[in-house]
Amino acid sequence: MIASNVGYTFFSTFITWLGYVLSLKLFKKFNMFWLNPLYSATILLILLMALVKVDYEKYLNGTGLFSLLQGTAVVSMAVPLYLHWPLLKKYFRKIFVSIMVGSMLGMLFVWLFAKIFGLKAEVVASLIPKSATLPVALSVSESLGGIPSLTVLFVLVSALFSLIFGPGFLERLNINSKFAKGLTMGACAQALGVNKSFEWGEEAGAIGSVGMTASAVFISLIIPFLSILI
Repeated sequence: MIASNVGYTFFSTFITWLGYVLSLKLFKKFNMFWLNPLYSATILLILLMALVKVDYEKYLNGTGLFSLLQGTAVVSMAVPLYLHWPLLKKYFRKIFVSIMVGSMLGMLFVWLFAKIFGLKAEVVASLIPKSATLPVALSVSESLGGIPSLTVLFVLVSALFSLIFGPGFLERLNINSKFAKGLTMGACAQALGVNKSFEWGEEAGAIGSVGMTASAVFISLIIPFLSILI
């Protein structure tokens, strides 16, 4: 039994690592946003599991190592804040107000959407933290009684949607400030948005990184109040 569990843990960890490495190589070679490992690795893993007929529950149980590292990923969100502390200090009021208002409006929209369509509580709990980066969103979702797999889907779709339509939408609104564009993309499209922000300059990328982290921190801090929306 122990040998079997160890085997599944090794196999699950290996195919997850393999899927990510292959996806990263494809992304670096072709540099297309839809090949980002966040998405392509997921699709590749599904194909690998279907090909070798891996039971999903056994695969999930075998990836405990990644669940363990989730806490480390959440803590590491403090690093961008530290690295870009001068920018955070300089624009603190603008960043705080923008992130607070944007996050609250986003969650209010989710609540209204849920009420209109009569979504179940666990679906709402999975949807509310969609604007946070994935490790934080999963932690918030679990604490609210959400479904982790749905949260992953909502976060990835939200980030991809923001990446595709965000820059054009900002342009239509005649928003040319690199600060505003970087902060918006970082907060809405997470890591994909930060990567996009660097195309507008070093400061825009740095602000995007701060926006991504600040959004995740804010959503984490208001967890006790989020249960009201469910």
